[in-house]
Amino acid sequence: MPLLHTLFQFDWLYLIGTAAFTVSGYLIGARKQFDVLGVVILALLTAIGGGMIRDVLVNRVPRIFLDAEPLYTIFMTLAVIWAIKLHRRNKGLLVKLFIVADSIGLVAFSIAGAQVGIDARLNLFGVAFLGFVSAVGGGLVRDMMVNDVPFILHEDFYGTVAILVAVALFGLYGLGYAGPIVAWPLFAGGLALRLIAHVRDFRLPRVDA
Repeated sequence: MPLLHTLFQFDWLYLIGTAAFTVSGYLIGARKQFDVLGVVILALLTAIGGGMIRDVLVNRVPRIFLDAEPLYTIFMTLAVIWAIKLHRRNKGLLVKLFIVADSIGLVAFSIAGAQVGIDARLNLFGVAFLGFVSAVGGGLVRDMMVNDVPFILHEDFYGTVAILVAVALFGLYGLGYAGPIVAWPLFAGGLALRLIAHVRDFRLPRVDA
């Protein structure tokens, strides 16, 4: 339990999400054949975009301006994937890696955003909304910058997973469960749900014209 508490206190879930979104931004930038600065900017905005939008919504200074850990995580991740020339790997492998990295970021940031809402004593809608914005905001900025249709609009179960994870955290908190005993299993469950939804092409019902 002390080890789990330490992991939670040092925000490993948040940093895992930051690294994962950095990878997804890097892969998109490399696929679009951006120069080095373009790839760095895209990876940076993918990693911090959702968190900045979330913090503005709750009227607080974005964490990235106060805490250097996310920046260290972003640039260390970029250094590693640049050193191993990740963008030159097999195309099929890169597609799979992008989905996994983006899914990790989605779930981790949903939990981080929902926790901010819980700490701010928001209601269920507020917590779910902050979890959703934190999870999809970076990807939305990324896709708009490269003139792609945002992932949230064509991957039906993408945003749904973020909302479900945030709602689950709120519900468990209301029942008296909090901390790493909740965060890590919820992260694992949310990630599994997202990957299964992608593999099996889960979709929400459509409105017939």
